[in-house]
Amino acid sequence: MSNSDNSSEHNELVTHNVYFEGKVQSLGLETLRGKATVGVMKKGTYTFSTSSSEEMIVVSGIMHVKFPGESYKEFKEQENFHVPAGTSFDIICNDDVAYICYYG
Repeated sequence: MSNSDNSSEHNELVTHNVYFEGKVQSLGLETLRGKATVGVMKKGTYTFSTSSSEEMIVVSGIMHVKFPGESYKEFKEQENFHVPAGTSFDIICNDDVAYICYYG
């Protein structure tokens, strides 16, 4: 592994996003599937909104997710769910959770 910066191979920086007073944090990157974030959520209750469609995959832990007009559904490690663009949804994490989110 090298510490050199080869801008011809990597022209995008990794972005760091912080939400809910640091309780939710993610790193943004470009993948073969397009834009994605890899993140963590501390134990807590959160409301998110989307501008584009998303696919969320639980990497570690359990998320309880509620979409408008629906009841909470549980998603465990390696399970995924889709969020349509322009949607607001709630997540409850009873313990710390890790996830990856693909956009578009």
